[in-house]
Amino acid sequence: MRLHAPAPGWSVTADVVVVGSGVAGLTTALRCDAAGLRTVVVTKARLDDGSTRWAQGGIAAALGEGDTPEQHLDDTLVAGAGLCDEDAVRILVTEGPDAVRRLIETGAHFDESEEGDLELTREGGHHRRRIAHAGGDATGAEISRALVEAVRARGLRTVENALVLDLLTDDGGRTAGVTLHVMGEGQHDGVGAVHAPAVVLATGGMGQVFSATTNPSVSTGDGVALALRAGAEVSDLEFVQFHPTVLFLGADAEGQQPLVSEAVRGEGAHLVDAHGERFMLGQHELAELAPRDIVAKGITRRMQEQDAEHMYLDARHFGAHMWEHRFPTILAACRAHGIDPVTGPIPVAPAAHYASGGVRTDSRGRTTVPGLYACGEVACTGVHGANRLASNSLLEGLVYAERIAADIAAGHDADSRDGNPLGEGRQDENRPREGGRDETRPREGRQDGNPLGEGRQDENRLHARVPSPAADRPEKPGHPLLAAEARFAIQRIMTDGAGVLRSAGSLETAADRLQQLHTDARDALDENGKTAEPGVDTWEATNLLCVARVLVAAARLREETRGCHWREDRGERDDDNWRRHIVVRLNPDRTLAVRTTDTADFPPTLPRARDRARTGSTPTPSPQEQ
Repeated sequence: MRLHAPAPGWSVTADVVVVGSGVAGLTTALRCDAAGLRTVVVTKARLDDGSTRWAQGGIAAALGEGDTPEQHLDDTLVAGAGLCDEDAVRILVTEGPDAVRRLIETGAHFDESEEGDLELTREGGHHRRRIAHAGGDATGAEISRALVEAVRARGLRTVENALVLDLLTDDGGRTAGVTLHVMGEGQHDGVGAVHAPAVVLATGGMGQVFSATTNPSVSTGDGVALALRAGAEVSDLEFVQFHPTVLFLGADAEGQQPLVSEAVRGEGAHLVDAHGERFMLGQHELAELAPRDIVAKGITRRMQEQDAEHMYLDARHFGAHMWEHRFPTILAACRAHGIDPVTGPIPVAPAAHYASGGVRTDSRGRTTVPGLYACGEVACTGVHGANRLASNSLLEGLVYAERIAADIAAGHDADSRDGNPLGEGRQDENRPREGGRDETRPREGRQDGNPLGEGRQDENRLHARVPSPAADRPEKPGHPLLAAEARFAIQRIMTDGAGVLRSAGSLETAADRLQQLHTDARDALDENGKTAEPGVDTWEATNLLCVARVLVAAARLREETRGCHWREDRGERDDDNWRRHIVVRLNPDRTLAVRTTDTADFPPTLPRARDRARTGSTPTPSPQEQ
């Protein structure tokens, strides 16, 4: 099941393709390259345009005096509201400190005290100061800078401005690469393919499924949609975290909204209503520093009670010096919109921020499709449960990226010993030869529609331009495309029916409206073979509809309030019936198969094809679908 797209006009051969250039994607790519794997990075915009760059608060790890991984684990489990996989969290908090140190060795510079120690702060849900930050409130930008520089220094092959389309598989159902579309400056350079036995999805989130979000415009759920079309399972997609304090720009504001980091509250800012009352006092022991779902609910409740469009974050007591040195990015964003936090409170309201669920993986990042991995926000490792603990996302990207790279490298070594042609000793013409010209630098431009740069026919280049097999695409459209304007309809439907507040009625309305969009597109395709014209806008709209349908289906099934899933008609947490995960996959007829797990533990992902061949084992049948 693939998106309707032109046949690939060029192809690339590699050992691994990483899709995404945030902390998860670039860390995976660097580790794979260090292991000797031919690695290609595909990213939707420029290397530094993903969600990582926008992360303000920092990265959480037990690095401070008196702090321990066990304490970090406890805070994470509490925030996850009973649905974290404890083994996954233990991996995160135990391997996290060293992963941060390796990031520093890679070149990331974090803020330090006068004594030269890391300057750590607190955020919601943390009982200790364990958040390392950079540039005051520009942590993500610094991490992105360091990783991008490392990638360029190592000469990793990158394909920028490329939207990934679909997974390629071999006759045995194992991953064989991806198709993608490279966007030129004002023109389309066309569809191509990267052939590789390992694909790592690090495509980030899906915040653009809502009208107002902190996510950049590229966050359209492409990785989750690709995985679903490839037959992979996704889990916990109903748990979308709405950041409590996003700069309020008006009730009709759409698209990416400026974030006011939780670190501002960590340094002592107070949430108040229009009368100056601190309404979070008494709602939780940590007040404004309660886990994000609790703060978002507290703000929303007070907005309902007072028929207000927003609340306020008051940090006037910081003074100008602290604002200018600790939070310069936020200060500039506020002032750009006519708000001065030095002299007045900041209007804030919740907005879609982070997807706690995603493509289901095991502890090594493996999905239920052999050879397909997922890492970062696109993945569901079990770390976040029903609500992500603040600043755990960058850490998850680091830790699980390293585990994925180790697993791919180990599998590559095993294939080499077994005589796999993609293993050691491969001498195909696309591999650079000793003594050849250094052609592993990042591409500097494209000519004649060649997305990998001028002169790609040179055999010394890492990835020569070669014909693509016809099997890279179906003969006719296999999946209906939506018109580009459907994107805005989907965002309004999701904001109205599946936002911070949800109910059986709102979710049913959302499901019906989304189903109508899907049915209209499907019927047009099935009855007369017509679908929207292939292009970036129509592919993105189609991906958004796919993830929206899954999110709403899961939210309708989960008849309780847990973490960042708030059902007005089911206001209590129900551990007896719902301390379990909702797993969804896409059937060949494009309907959704939805089931629940028996317990809060994830079932294992399928063994890799290589493992099954060696052991003679077969996958365990899935539980009965509902």
